[in-house]
Amino acid sequence: MKPSVRSLTRVLLASFLVATSVPATCQGQSTSRSMEDPKSPKLNLPDPLISNAEKRIKTAREWKARRRDELKDLFERVMYGKIPAAPEEVDVVTQLVDKRFLEGRATLKLLQLKMGPGNGPKIDVLVVVPNQRLGPAPTFVAMNFCGNHAVVSDPRVPLSKGWLYSSCKGCESGRATEASRGSQSKDWPIEELMARGYALVSFASSDIDSDRADVSDGIYAWLAELDPLFDNRPHDRGTIAAWAWGFSRVMDYVVTDRDLDPLRAAAVGHSRNGKTALLAAAFDERFALAIPHQAGCGGTAPSRGKKGESVKQINDRFPHWFNAKFKEYNEETGRLPIDQNCLVALMAPRPVLLSNAEEDTWANPEGQFDVLRGAASVYKLLGVEQSGLKKRPPIGTLLKGSLGYYVRPGKHSMTSGDWAVFMDYADAHFLKKFD
Repeated sequence: MKPSVRSLTRVLLASFLVATSVPATCQGQSTSRSMEDPKSPKLNLPDPLISNAEKRIKTAREWKARRRDELKDLFERVMYGKIPAAPEEVDVVTQLVDKRFLEGRATLKLLQLKMGPGNGPKIDVLVVVPNQRLGPAPTFVAMNFCGNHAVVSDPRVPLSKGWLYSSCKGCESGRATEASRGSQSKDWPIEELMARGYALVSFASSDIDSDRADVSDGIYAWLAELDPLFDNRPHDRGTIAAWAWGFSRVMDYVVTDRDLDPLRAAAVGHSRNGKTALLAAAFDERFALAIPHQAGCGGTAPSRGKKGESVKQINDRFPHWFNAKFKEYNEETGRLPIDQNCLVALMAPRPVLLSNAEEDTWANPEGQFDVLRGAASVYKLLGVEQSGLKKRPPIGTLLKGSLGYYVRPGKHSMTSGDWAVFMDYADAHFLKKFD
């Protein structure tokens, strides 16, 4: 028997309450020093294999039975907030299926996921699948900033109804207009994806929760509507956790679509969406691969250290992304019982690619390499040996191992060239093409 809506939301309320104390875990330290600058200070990252009881995890069984859940609990309590539970009800409404898309090279599907009970979030999903394939297609599940209508120029794709960024072309007062249609299509090379045999499943972050510190109009507002005792604090609501919930709801659909391969699905996102893609895939093991692109502080860069965006800076600018507890570490990040190497470790043994741009120092590409090295012990424990981590690879060289790394020339952006790298990395793991 399913629990009642009120009982579910009360459980969620209890899990969202910030813990009054955090166990002194990860006291063992994994020391990393920049290979390019021998004078750079040591970066002491928590050892993901030291348990809450300060005992070292020595077997894969211990990791899977206990330590993985301990780390997930810590990330929810001291940083992101609780990722909401799956809804009791989901209606999948198919709006369009066109098997002659891109002159017959692909199938276009438009659908909407309606969450219930009550007035739950409605997630519009864009699906493009190559027609020339031998079986279900490996799939990139990617959250976008400006709506599905901005990813492709097809007039049949409905304009996003959620609040959108002022930087989204063709948007007025946070709302999409016809002028925004196809405005990002050059950065989403769908024809190239189809030619290389990959499907794309995309959805907008605003369908789950607006990216506004002072407005809660998505999933948390819905949960508060279901239960008046639900604590919906706009400045500490954990929007990244909400967006990660959205990734999993879209994955719920992916596993039902016979055109998509549920065993070869990659979570992809850029910047704050990259932070979300990593969190979603780390917690939801149905994602076989993660590509958090230029995800920086709160995602793929260490919270410790002095390079790039700091925890205080990101909490001051985007207080709604994380919970209240995370802000207690603004000035003392060394007290954090976890760091982002522990989040990458939650991906093990699945592959993860940290991709960056040379001029995007705010995202701290060098520190992200330290994060990979700080997660390597877990991959080794689970039987995945990683080469190439002794020194950062040259600019423009893709490290294709399970702990992947890439830095290109340029600035903070996601381009069609980045997607070519994403596909090369996916080829290595989904198609076993390491050449």
